Amino acid sequence: MLLSALLTSAGINTGVCVVFFSLYSILRKQPSVVNVYFGQRLKQMQGERDPLWFQRIVPSASWIVKAWGASEDELYAAGGLDAVVFLRAILFSLRVFSIASVMSIFVVLPLNYFGQKREHDAVTTESLSIFSIVNIKEGSRWLWVHCFALYVISCFACFLLYHDYKKITNMRLVHITTSLSKPCYFTILVRGIPWSPEESYGDAVEKFFSNYYASSYLAHQMVYQSSTVQKLMSDAEKMYQIFKSTPTREQCGPNLMRCDLCGGTAERVRRNFGGPELREKECAAAFVFFKSRYAALVASESLQSSRPISWITDAAPEPSDVYWSNLSVPYGILWVRRISVLVASIVVVAFYMAPVVLIQALTKAEKLQEVFPFLKEVMKRNFIVQIFTGYLPSVILMLFLFLVPPLMLLFSTLEGPISRSGRKRSACVKILLFFAWNVFLGNILSGSVLDRLGRASNAGEIPNQLATAVPEQDSFFMTYIMTSGWAGLSVELIQPFGLLSNIFYRFILRNKDESTYGTLTFPYHIEVPRVLFFGLLGFVYSVFAPLMLPFVLVYFFLAYLVFRNQILNVYETKYESGGLYWPIIHTATIFSLVVTQLIALAVFGLKKSTVASGFMVPLVICTIVFYAYCREKFHPFFMKTPAQIIIEMDRQDVTCNRTEEVLENLSSEYCQFNGITPGKESPVRDSMGTSTCITMGEECSLGDSRKGTTCIMEGEESHLGDSGKGEITINTVGEESRPDDSKNGESTCINVGEETRSDDSGKGISTCTTRGEEKHLNDSRKGESTCITVEEESLSYESGKGESTSITMGEESCPDESTCITAGGESRLDDSGKGESNCTTVEEENRPNNPLNG
Repeated sequence: MLLSALLTSAGINTGVCVVFFSLYSILRKQPSVVNVYFGQRLKQMQGERDPLWFQRIVPSASWIVKAWGASEDELYAAGGLDAVVFLRAILFSLRVFSIASVMSIFVVLPLNYFGQKREHDAVTTESLSIFSIVNIKEGSRWLWVHCFALYVISCFACFLLYHDYKKITNMRLVHITTSLSKPCYFTILVRGIPWSPEESYGDAVEKFFSNYYASSYLAHQMVYQSSTVQKLMSDAEKMYQIFKSTPTREQCGPNLMRCDLCGGTAERVRRNFGGPELREKECAAAFVFFKSRYAALVASESLQSSRPISWITDAAPEPSDVYWSNLSVPYGILWVRRISVLVASIVVVAFYMAPVVLIQALTKAEKLQEVFPFLKEVMKRNFIVQIFTGYLPSVILMLFLFLVPPLMLLFSTLEGPISRSGRKRSACVKILLFFAWNVFLGNILSGSVLDRLGRASNAGEIPNQLATAVPEQDSFFMTYIMTSGWAGLSVELIQPFGLLSNIFYRFILRNKDESTYGTLTFPYHIEVPRVLFFGLLGFVYSVFAPLMLPFVLVYFFLAYLVFRNQILNVYETKYESGGLYWPIIHTATIFSLVVTQLIALAVFGLKKSTVASGFMVPLVICTIVFYAYCREKFHPFFMKTPAQIIIEMDRQDVTCNRTEEVLENLSSEYCQFNGITPGKESPVRDSMGTSTCITMGEECSLGDSRKGTTCIMEGEESHLGDSGKGEITINTVGEESRPDDSKNGESTCINVGEETRSDDSGKGISTCTTRGEEKHLNDSRKGESTCITVEEESLSYESGKGESTSITMGEESCPDESTCITAGGESRLDDSGKGESNCTTVEEENRPNNPLNG
């Protein structure tokens, strides 16, 4: 490739970047797309004033200043430890390639250019090979300069890697220590539960851990086979949020929304989610909760049974990080899935070799004319040749690679990871290996080696041809960095998918509620491999083709600015791995260094420089030893949690009397049916804390919730039993609401339906406001019973020692001592606690706002 073709590609990609960056600086100021570019900070920005109209249409660089000035603490608060680790990887590359650029461009590049005695043409008409090590003649004494430059780059890279590994390890330990109340430290995931016809999986779990972990076992929660229904209900919740903000909702009756979301009869929901059938949906997996972190740590690291595939325990991921659909996969078939994924990955890699060969054919104009004779007339124009050879191949390769990340993410899902972050890390490794094999080695093989194999006298020359081919492919990778790197960052900044989604929600669905548009999580499985692959190219060509380093350096500088801005403003951190991407980054960087050194060893051997090639051997050995040392010293902190820290955290809880507070909400954190769920029994057993259920079905039943239960329901029946000393609150828009056995607390029921009953309200206050047919309050022993009815009948029984007040505008009013002054259509008194309740109405409705004091 000529230098003019490279400059053409650079000009096109630079123009794309300038246009997209300017467009972004304008779009981010428009109120209609604020959710696209400020999804992370949307809530904080609601009170800010919009810029003036003129400022909205003028490009500005204010976002660059804000992104550059953000501290590491702000980035940690916005994106978590994973974001800090990712930006550390970019900063590491910036530092290394800054030193490498100075060393290579000012020292190595002149030696390459004047490596042979020849007359040089104009710079723009020179071939790019003249700037590479290919131009150095065999046996040249100047090759030791390349060897020395590689030593400097390798040593500086290892120094920074060690410093960053140590720093990130300390940050991870602080991250663990500061998250005292995270439920994942008290929880383990159990898979491979043995099946027995005599007992359910839940009974088997309780029996096993009550027997072997009697002193530390707290409770457990089963995993249920309901991924399909869970997805349907999640979609129903999204549609509910959309319909809630549409103008048509205001014109419909209150019961229409329920019918829209259910999509069927109430009997169908009861049939699918009835309590007796819940056990039949249990999987051979469960979350087990312990009373201390150390007990959970010991249980997760121990072999529980003499059967290797039974009672498999792992540390539980965070509740928001759990990948529920994979927990129902039988543990015994995971190895079959992994082998199948390996075979499928090999097939995909082999399939992608065909477009790679085609792309390499496009890089040479003479080959294009041989394959397509009709292009001879077109290829007579230099500008067309420069487009075909300098810009088009990298664009085609980038388009082919768009399918790789979702495909590898699907493969990683099929392997059965238990966490969302683990799935992304697995996809990250697969994509990185794909880049290293197909994009790097595949282009080298197909571009320069395969066409020479037919002329090779024997197979022993193939390694020499490989060593020769690596420096010759520098031009293609330069254009690929500009197309996939520079232009890719501008596309990432502009968020075209988010813009199209915004248009669809706003103008097609007529949804004005921006909170229902959704937010994105950071695509670590895409960006981490890309950063590491460009790092591989930078290391390999740092001494072979120094002209590549400025392009690599520009990419990392733009990436540092763009991704800081995206983490601060765009992406929402729903879950994270706690910095577990750094071992992948460290291993990939060491791999890049070793590959560079091995290629240098081969190239120096081809150039017949025994001194330079001999000095490469100890450098390779030292790099591998350095990797082993870092892995031994730091890697265990990323695989396991130190018991010393866990024990200290448990002792702090005991000292500060936080144990009960931490444990009371433990079980409700791992709720498989988050959000809107079908009306069925809550799967949490023996919960010691507050249990919250939001239901759009028929029944909500939560048992043995000792310290408080809240149920918000839009259906037919809500039943809460045995609420020991807390408060029961039911808001129901249906037929029946019954709080039972509320012994020492309050029972409050507000119903707009047919019947409301509040039974056995021991020593507290029972207040009911209804707009239906009948209302009963029974056995209210020591409190007040207040009844206001706007229909046919109001009855109040056994009002022990308090007052009974009833105001009726229907057919009958039974209680005595009722006090009310009404001059309108309706009078309601809600939740009037221990004092008197006086109601005076002049228009249609009057409600005193006395809160309950019970």
